[in-house]
Amino acid sequence: MHKYVFMGVQGSGKGTQAKLLEQHLDLTHIGVGDILRWNIKNHTKLAAKIKRILNAGKLVDDEIVEEIVQRRLQEHDWNFGFILDGFPRNANQAAFFLESYDIDAVVHIVVPDEVIKKRVLARRLCEDCGVDFNVIDHRPKIEGRCDICGGKLIRRADDTEEVLANRLAEYHEKTKPVLEIFRRKELVVEVDGTQAVDVVQAEIRKSINII
Repeated sequence: MHKYVFMGVQGSGKGTQAKLLEQHLDLTHIGVGDILRWNIKNHTKLAAKIKRILNAGKLVDDEIVEEIVQRRLQEHDWNFGFILDGFPRNANQAAFFLESYDIDAVVHIVVPDEVIKKRVLARRLCEDCGVDFNVIDHRPKIEGRCDICGGKLIRRADDTEEVLANRLAEYHEKTKPVLEIFRRKELVVEVDGTQAVDVVQAEIRKSINII
């Protein structure tokens, strides 16, 4: 059984890389962003609060994230292991998580903030199936339409320069102590996320000794 944590600022490509490794090892990908978007799409009790926080460029409250992740992990549908994407969010959560789960590695995908800004501002999202596109690197075959389901591609309300600047600052502030906890356990491997998708995936697999 394999258990991994993927870390990286939004737009680093960690979701894409996590899904590729998930398919290769038949793991369960637990993405915090996916769970939050599911809540919004399905108008749950948390939906309005989550949407308001995201639109303001803030990270969703740690307490909310901790609750939804714990619920998800308790489903125990990860027979061959899991990839946790977007959690832990603070030092307390990291310490608690290590007490509860033995993990194999923390994959930290590193991308400079300037590259993140270009990627995020060029990002488009299918409002039906949620697939991400990028008008620079991953253009849809038909402009404004999803290649998968034909749905309309939209820019997220929080994909603006001002919101992104706030999000990056908050992410770095909270992530540094989390990474330090994992580093003390010698769990962290760092990968250059500015490379091509297949190159990044190959480096991740090499770093965690997966063929």
